[in-house]
Amino acid sequence: MASFATETVRDIVLCGHGSTGKTSLIDRLLEITHAVDGTHSVDDGTSVCDFEPEEKAHHLSIEATLAHFQHQGLRFNVIDAPGYPDFIGHTISAMRGADTAMIVIDAHAGIAVNTRRVFQEAEKAGIGRMIVVNKIDTEHLDFATLMQSIRDTFGQACVPINFPRLESGAIVGVVDIFDEKADTSNAPIDPAIYKESLVEAAIEADEVWMERYFEGEVPTNEDLKTLIPKAVANGTLIPIVCCSIKKAVGISELLDAMALCSLPPSMVHRKAKSGDGSEIELLGDPNGPLAAQVFQTRIDPFVQKLSYIRVYNGTLRKDMTLPGSNGRKGLRIGQLLDVQANHLEPIDQAGPGDIVAVAKMEQLHTGTNEGELELPIIEFPQPMVGVAIRPKSRNDEAKLSMALHKLVEEDPTIQIEHDQETHELVLRGMSELHLALIQEKLARRDHLEIETYEPRIPFRESITYPAHGSYRHKKQSGGRGQFGEVHIRIQPLPQGTDIATFATKDNFPSMKHAHYFEAMNFLWVDSIVGASIPGNFMPAVEKGLLDRVHKGVLAGYPLQDLCVEVHYGKHHPVDSSETAFRIAASAALREVCKQAGPQMLEPMVDMHVTVPIDCVGDVYSDMATRRGQISGTQEAGANMQTVVCVVPLAETTSYARSLSSLTGGQGSYSMSFSHYAPLPSHLQDKHRQHIEEEDES
Repeated sequence: MASFATETVRDIVLCGHGSTGKTSLIDRLLEITHAVDGTHSVDDGTSVCDFEPEEKAHHLSIEATLAHFQHQGLRFNVIDAPGYPDFIGHTISAMRGADTAMIVIDAHAGIAVNTRRVFQEAEKAGIGRMIVVNKIDTEHLDFATLMQSIRDTFGQACVPINFPRLESGAIVGVVDIFDEKADTSNAPIDPAIYKESLVEAAIEADEVWMERYFEGEVPTNEDLKTLIPKAVANGTLIPIVCCSIKKAVGISELLDAMALCSLPPSMVHRKAKSGDGSEIELLGDPNGPLAAQVFQTRIDPFVQKLSYIRVYNGTLRKDMTLPGSNGRKGLRIGQLLDVQANHLEPIDQAGPGDIVAVAKMEQLHTGTNEGELELPIIEFPQPMVGVAIRPKSRNDEAKLSMALHKLVEEDPTIQIEHDQETHELVLRGMSELHLALIQEKLARRDHLEIETYEPRIPFRESITYPAHGSYRHKKQSGGRGQFGEVHIRIQPLPQGTDIATFATKDNFPSMKHAHYFEAMNFLWVDSIVGASIPGNFMPAVEKGLLDRVHKGVLAGYPLQDLCVEVHYGKHHPVDSSETAFRIAASAALREVCKQAGPQMLEPMVDMHVTVPIDCVGDVYSDMATRRGQISGTQEAGANMQTVVCVVPLAETTSYARSLSSLTGGQGSYSMSFSHYAPLPSHLQDKHRQHIEEEDES
């Protein structure tokens, strides 16, 4: 890699909805700048960036891919981000490596669901934004309406800096808004209107020019070109550039626009924390303290683990030792690699703005900081769609564990959960397509076949009112027998009860001590008077109670939200044993719970469903069928609203598919655990019958 000064480096993430032509655009840019040889195509599987077998098979990008080229003396590092919401995690991490987001829109399809999402993520990341309108060769394109739609959705900061040039109704090129000599008589928009918008957006980021403009001075084209990067950095200008990859129209003009509008590292305001906790603004100083971060991880079949690192400040050198955090041993960086898609070249160092990879470093993970300064964590969305999995062959269990570890390393939106209640291994991803491609990768890369099935819902059980009773365990079969008798009182224990004020002599006059288990909100109180149950058997009583808490009394689900007071019992000097009292305590809780109105509880989740405003009514109607309780709506911007509601987890298993159908793929949602609530009685009966049928079979 040739040495480039920090101010001549441009880091760009190419993003947008799927099938807008992002990967094909990078292929053309690499070809026109002679960064690669030959011609490349997504359709025939020869694209530079889509090199994974799954990407070639499905003709879509699944992982973010890094490529680079040079133009006008600038080094462009371009990250091709996946276009479908299923792989949004890769787009979010790619934005951490970039200074400018170039958002591609299909001129025919217009603004799609992921267009809105990546626009908001880029704003959240604090990086500059550009919009590329591809496929302007679309027949009967209403360009003026498309521009108005973009500005209505994303704001008046969006301004075209070139527009299609027509001859006999056909697209033959693009016209630069700065070209005052161009023939615009057949233009699809009025250039004068947008030129004025461009001037206003550009000067808004510069107070000196604001004053000069109000005094009647108008910036020249050269003045505007100087102001544009600052306006992009401040968000007062989002340039729109037009092209047609298919017709090879506007590609060279796009390169020039990238050189004009994309931001150097020093223009993106980032901060990091030093060792003493103070914040330091990163100015892209190659001689300053090192601030670098892993923003992506890829498992390569040849070089194994690749960690992609963006340098923000200081200089990263091969074979250097980085200071360890939390007193750990320092980390020695090996060979630095310059990345051109799946081709790697060794280099000696990387300065601010450079993106490099290192291989086979198990200590590095996505989000890991390198250097003296600590950057903010990368926040990823929670995966919402899950399946329970198991290997088809039991001999592959250890192999599955290693393969899943690699998947999670590559994609933080993949989660693996070992459910302690259902004893299932649950694989969670962003969508059914996401999970299907994970299965393909496991089969192709790890030669591992898995079975998937619907995960069980982690129901719980509880009681509705107090009860009391006892159980005597007595067994005589020759020789020493078994004897233990336990008397208990039980009562509901509401969530949020202050145990310190509840478990007192005022409520339990004979209380000796109490044990509280927070995970199940279960309290048991020892109120034994005298030696009706000798003290050496009380640990066995506790174990018996806990056995029953984990087994439940209705359908095999754990008990929660109850208090048990052991207040009396009987023992036998010869036949009593720990086993006898453990059995008696478990059976006593089972029998007394049956008298206390036992009920099943189901997990409830808080959901935030973001949809176009005209789909809100459909979401309300659908939630009613799912026993959801809607608490209101919130404005989400860009003609979107968020519906806030609480829904039973059991009703959300197929929600991703339903929401896509309701909104034409423009909806998204997030959810988190809220609380447990009673399962309606008719569903309890149905569920218990199902459990009984499973047991019989």
